[in-house]
Amino acid sequence: MSERKQHWMPPISGRGCFAGRLVWFLLVVILGAILWMQTTDAFGDHGMANAFSMMAATMLPVVWLLWFLLASGQRWWMRFVPLLVLGVFGFVFSSLFRFEDVSGEFVPRFVLRSAEEPDRALGSLAAAGDTVDLMTSTIDDFPQFLGPNRDLGVDHITLARDWEARPPRMLWRQPIGAGWGGFSVVNGYAVTMEQRGVDVNVTWCDARTGEGKWSHSAVARDERAVAGNGPRTTPTIDNGMVYTQGAMGRLLALDGATGRVVWERDLLAEFDMSPQQEAKELPYGRSGSPLIVDELLIVPAGGPASGKQVSLVAYDKRTGDKVWEGGDEQISCSSPAVATVGGVRQILIVNESSASGHDVATGRVLWRHAREGHTNADSNVSQAVAVGPNQVFLSKGYALGATLIELEAKGDGTFDTREIWQDSKVMRTKFTNVAIKDGYVYGLSDGILECIELATGERMWKGGRFKHGQILRVRDLLLVLAESGEVLLIEASPERKNNILGRFQAIEGKSWNNIALYGSLLLVRNGGEAAAYELPLAG
Repeated sequence: MSERKQHWMPPISGRGCFAGRLVWFLLVVILGAILWMQTTDAFGDHGMANAFSMMAATMLPVVWLLWFLLASGQRWWMRFVPLLVLGVFGFVFSSLFRFEDVSGEFVPRFVLRSAEEPDRALGSLAAAGDTVDLMTSTIDDFPQFLGPNRDLGVDHITLARDWEARPPRMLWRQPIGAGWGGFSVVNGYAVTMEQRGVDVNVTWCDARTGEGKWSHSAVARDERAVAGNGPRTTPTIDNGMVYTQGAMGRLLALDGATGRVVWERDLLAEFDMSPQQEAKELPYGRSGSPLIVDELLIVPAGGPASGKQVSLVAYDKRTGDKVWEGGDEQISCSSPAVATVGGVRQILIVNESSASGHDVATGRVLWRHAREGHTNADSNVSQAVAVGPNQVFLSKGYALGATLIELEAKGDGTFDTREIWQDSKVMRTKFTNVAIKDGYVYGLSDGILECIELATGERMWKGGRFKHGQILRVRDLLLVLAESGEVLLIEASPERKNNILGRFQAIEGKSWNNIALYGSLLLVRNGGEAAAYELPLAG
């Protein structure tokens, strides 16, 4: 009897060709699927395309290994050699490296196991320090998430447009603890949240020098493999007070002069969420930056899936006493904002699967508009933006895109909503928000800068893959912090596509944090580094 022919690659002719052809067919199909996912808009989200491409890529060696084990004709012991090699490689790799995090496009990053996490290496911060003045306000103040009006706009200064002739000047650049919120700046003092080791800190520094003034620390380490470690909200400064929310719902009101705790609330305990339930329902952490409206502090509340859920809760900003609860939906990763729409001053919020407006004084739901989403998966992140007298603009990544709705008053003080337009292919703002100027909307749409017409949703242009960074409009210019840590100056014009006027590398590493601008002082940070730059002004 002749010995069976042995193969290392699937044959396409001769003995065993059927199995070989089948294997080659499967390999070609898998490679074709990967190519299709990477070159088309199959998922409407580049991160999802990458995730499914990596899953498909793991099937390539699996198909070959199955053929080699079952149909290669190799001696029985030889068939297990690839498995042994794969096992040894896996053991060595996992022994040397650990999974660290993912990019905004879901590309994993591994680091040596011997490498200490950067925030643990920084050490703790001293609690005591200088007294600072956050009572004094200036025209340049950037006191909260997304700026003075929480709309990603700064209009009182004019930046120079030529950074080659007058480049930005670095004032300081230094390590910072883990965290994904931005800076708030009042009277020349910058406040942010950062995690160092087991401590979560609210830190104050001189915005021009980076010199630390003092910090408030509490043991509350937060680790999330995909979303990143540390707190993810931006502090709010109001009338000398600093308000913060941690990733696990610890709400603080701090004396802005000394860091002394004036009052605090535990949202998990208050709304019957165990840490295990919180991790399941809100795996990306609480991301709602506190909003101050009149005498109220307002944040998203939440609750367990099987129990009572509250969209928003309001506290007396001076005492922490609860004033009202509003809405009955699970929270998202969005933050509340205040605006006058349909002639009524109201709180706008994007919930897990809807956008809604709430009465400022009582929290009563004035309107609700469905917005697909799941906070433990394809979470709503971007703000609801009031435009014109009675319209609201909504945007989201994960292939949902943008819509413009109009509020129509009813006799009972509430509103119906009507869709003006909806387009799943524009303004897929995954981690970011939009800036609006002269009837045009600018934003990072699945990582690419895009301009659309507000009234129609028509795309004017799309170009410049800056990935999942952040933007800030300064009059007719855009400051873009790319996910790579590069800062770009781009013209906010519907006629000129991605017209870059200047650029420089501001910080290194994955940069998802929002920009702050205090006069001509630009403050940027990410999960490991922070810096301040003096930007040239026009004239």
